[in-house]
Amino acid sequence: MKLSITIPIYNEQDNILLLYDKLVATLELIQKEFEIIMVNDGSADRSEEILNILAEKDSRVRVIHFRRNYGQTAAMMAGIDHSSGDIIIPMDGDLQNEPSDIPRLLEKINDGCDVVSGWRKERKDRRFSKILPSKMANWLISRVTGAKLHDYGCSLKAYRKHVIKDVRLYGEMHRFIPIYAKWRGAKVAEIVVRHHPRRSGKTHYGLSRTFRVLSDLLLIRFLDKYSHNPIHLFGGFGMLNFLMAILTFALMVYYKFWGGKTFIETPLPTLTVFFLLIGFMAILIGFVAEMLMRTYYESLHKKPYSIKKLIN
Repeated sequence: MKLSITIPIYNEQDNILLLYDKLVATLELIQKEFEIIMVNDGSADRSEEILNILAEKDSRVRVIHFRRNYGQTAAMMAGIDHSSGDIIIPMDGDLQNEPSDIPRLLEKINDGCDVVSGWRKERKDRRFSKILPSKMANWLISRVTGAKLHDYGCSLKAYRKHVIKDVRLYGEMHRFIPIYAKWRGAKVAEIVVRHHPRRSGKTHYGLSRTFRVLSDLLLIRFLDKYSHNPIHLFGGFGMLNFLMAILTFALMVYYKFWGGKTFIETPLPTLTVFFLLIGFMAILIGFVAEMLMRTYYESLHKKPYSIKKLIN
């Protein structure tokens, strides 16, 4: 069973060598074949030079250099795409994750889990700018998706390769991989992992990232419920607007004949037309989305289902 450790690197020149030493010490004790894939996400410091030296020194280190900074999700996707291991273990490059927790992730994988997610129970970050927004986002994600994890933002996870080989990630969606896996029938577990304060460099994440995560949460909820039948969402919204148009029209007629107000004395005629237009537009968008979805599946010969196993 080969292991692939994938690590996004962005301006981590002071952390790379120590991270490499700790990783190799842990992985050699496991006594399994491994590769370390470090993705340089357009670093502006000496990270590229240090990574090149490491790759020349150790053939187990594979390096991917991006032309510019694309973000953590893109770097993680590149690491997954270029990995050859049976088990893929993403982690951060800032030494806040503990490499010696990797054997504990593998124990859960060996117990039959497809995904093992780390939980930074004692997180060493700023409370109000990072920990509190993260807890709120984690609670909301669990409520919306039905997956029960404490810490979606922890990069330290372990995946069987077949679980994520077809997953495509954008925005901040790397944290939602366990949810994708669960929707496809994977067995997901969570263990407490250690978390260290940042040793050097500066954090690349702030409060603005929380809002991007919540936007992506809305998207994956849409993909989960309506990606196969988008007309159900847009059509339902359109029908709701038609209902509002009927109600405002009835109210408009009531005021005209029994309420003592002409049409121009209330905003009801304008609202009636508004709801009608929105209803028609929503249904038309639903038709377009439905045609795009069908074109997507049929042109790529994709199936709207995922098979776990075939027998005979």
